[in-house]
Amino acid sequence: MKKIALFADVQNLYYTVRQAHGCHFNYAALWAEVSAEGTIVEAVAYAIDRGDPKQRQFQQILRNLGFDVRLKPYIQRSDGSAKGDWDVGITLDVVDAASRVDQVVLASGDGDFDLLLQRVIERHGVEAVVYGVQGLTAMSLVRAASRYVPVEGRLLLRN
Repeated sequence: MKKIALFADVQNLYYTVRQAHGCHFNYAALWAEVSAEGTIVEAVAYAIDRGDPKQRQFQQILRNLGFDVRLKPYIQRSDGSAKGDWDVGITLDVVDAASRVDQVVLASGDGDFDLLLQRVIERHGVEAVVYGVQGLTAMSLVRAASRYVPVEGRLLLRN
């Protein structure tokens, strides 16, 4: 049975799915689709903590699915911009996991991860699958992946 590590960039998924489809991402459908290919031996969802009750409820749903939810505090800068970037944390976790699994699944459209996927494919021989919103996923990330899966259909939670 294939061993799989699943990494979800919650902020990227939230904003790209909302922009392209006007709804939310279906994490349960992602879990079901990925687990159909093998055993998920680790799963991490990276999110920003604003401390609001609705967000805490969402984080608990992710935990109930099997995700380890990692949180960074939401930081509002004096110039009005916000900070809450998980790129380095995701990168470190993917590199660590690549030596223990057969497949790395990254749910994000962020092109900053293209070199990461190239590296884990070359050095560890893992399959690197990207789930991202079509048209909002960096082409460099799509090209770097072993396989790209567009976020559509049952991967969307429509009200």
